[in-house]
Amino acid sequence: MSELIAALPMYDWPEVRGEVDAQWVRLRDAFRQKGIDAPQTIVRRNGDLPPVPGGIHDAGGALIAPDPATLPPDELDYHRLWLHPALLFAQTCWGPMELGLSSHVQVVGQPSYDAYEGGQGELYSSALVMRTGEGPAVRSPADGKALLPLDLIRGKRFTFNSLDSMSGTIGLTRDLQAVGETLELFSSRSESGGHRASIVAVAEGRADVAAIDCESWALAQRFEPAAGKVVIVGWTARRKGLPFITARTTPEKTVRAMREALASLAEQPGIQRVG
Repeated sequence: MSELIAALPMYDWPEVRGEVDAQWVRLRDAFRQKGIDAPQTIVRRNGDLPPVPGGIHDAGGALIAPDPATLPPDELDYHRLWLHPALLFAQTCWGPMELGLSSHVQVVGQPSYDAYEGGQGELYSSALVMRTGEGPAVRSPADGKALLPLDLIRGKRFTFNSLDSMSGTIGLTRDLQAVGETLELFSSRSESGGHRASIVAVAEGRADVAAIDCESWALAQRFEPAAGKVVIVGWTARRKGLPFITARTTPEKTVRAMREALASLAEQPGIQRVG
């Protein structure tokens, strides 16, 4: 039994658990063909993470996270997952990466967003949504540049999944700064806890605007009834999507083998080798 762990948590909605599991099976089998001791299944809760007595330390010996065994077992703390020394493979976001995670992990690859409006190769963008009838619907710009309806969103209530999210907060902040604006153009800002929750908040009138990454929006159109009550009124600029990562301590030969495995799966939807 492998002592390593893997997870694909970023688009793991309850309705697509089977699809996510199937994605891992393809990855797992490709990794094993390269001689990598990939785990049989992915983890979905803190209780699935191996204990780290004394907590998780960085390369210099500094404590950077508590022992996962001390966390609520039925929840999943993304940051403890990403920092776990047994991490073989997982998804993260470039927001946390820019905020310090990158010094503790290695990037293995990037997914392809070609299947989604607003995506192109390893690049993705976020749809700006408002309630239906409060603004005209727009398509994703072919050039991938930001399309910001400033007059429409000014003075409105903005909700976001988390402060460290590139798709929900940071990307929009940078696009606004590029045109001389800030998040201060909104009358208020509130944290929803997730893209799906942001869509529901807008649909129910508890917020007016949210930025939803294009893959999460595609999932919402399939499974979230509230998506039928909102409309896309703008788009953020395209940026690099969620990277696949491994622990900083993963041996170079293993990282190289995983990249080769990803390359072998490049013709399958959802997988693309890192550049």
